Amino acid sequence: MAKSAKTVSPAPTLLEELITHNYLLRGITAQEVGNYLPPETLKLETLFSNRPIYTAFLPDQFLDGLYLTLHEGIVITRSTPLDRIIAITYQNSVFGMRSLNFSHGLASRAFPCLVEAYKTTQVVRLPLANLQALYEALPAFRERYRFLFELNQKFEYHLLNCSTYPPQAVASLLRALIYQERELGHQPNAQSHYSFDLPVDVIARACQLNQRTVEQVLKGMQQVKLLGLPQKDDGEDLLRVIDPEGLKEVYSATREKVGWWPLSTHK
Repeated sequence: MAKSAKTVSPAPTLLEELITHNYLLRGITAQEVGNYLPPETLKLETLFSNRPIYTAFLPDQFLDGLYLTLHEGIVITRSTPLDRIIAITYQNSVFGMRSLNFSHGLASRAFPCLVEAYKTTQVVRLPLANLQALYEALPAFRERYRFLFELNQKFEYHLLNCSTYPPQAVASLLRALIYQERELGHQPNAQSHYSFDLPVDVIARACQLNQRTVEQVLKGMQQVKLLGLPQKDDGEDLLRVIDPEGLKEVYSATREKVGWWPLSTHK
């Protein structure tokens, strides 16, 4: 008897991937957005690591589209005067809103900042005209778009709380990422743990610390079980926050020092 042919499911279209995974379109049906996003408007682009994408907040210069991240990542925004990272975007999120001549972007001016792919990232660029049509037509889309601006401000607020005290500075960044990824609906996992592809260099430039100090802080956080120890299958830059609540205590430790720092005093 001849074997029956094996059914192969077609690869999902870009629109299907976006409404399944990306925060801005997740859960909105293809019927709702189909008229505003014809297939020819959606093209997958690869942003290669350590390459600039654009400079944000240049006078009278705006983007002509919004970047929706799909796979891999990360994308960072660096304030050029101090080379400080002020935004970190992972897969299934969005960046570029504050550089559009549209909606809240009109009010989001700042000093020039370099936006670059820290690691290779796949994105779909949503043309401005299609973005405006979706914004006008769909209340759910409009609310999510507004909320992304709120998340930008809250991320920077956490970084404002980075003191010169290294454990508190690193905890401030981790709390910012936890809040961001939780509100976007990407994390935590079933164990209430958070995982971040977060190179030491990125932490150092976000917290204004040297890399050796960051490495020591992370080691201390592992010893007191705020962070999980590296596992065999973990990537080189993977950090797993296994005690988000305990991290809050370090985050608020501007005056009350944590007992495990400096690291040499921890037993």
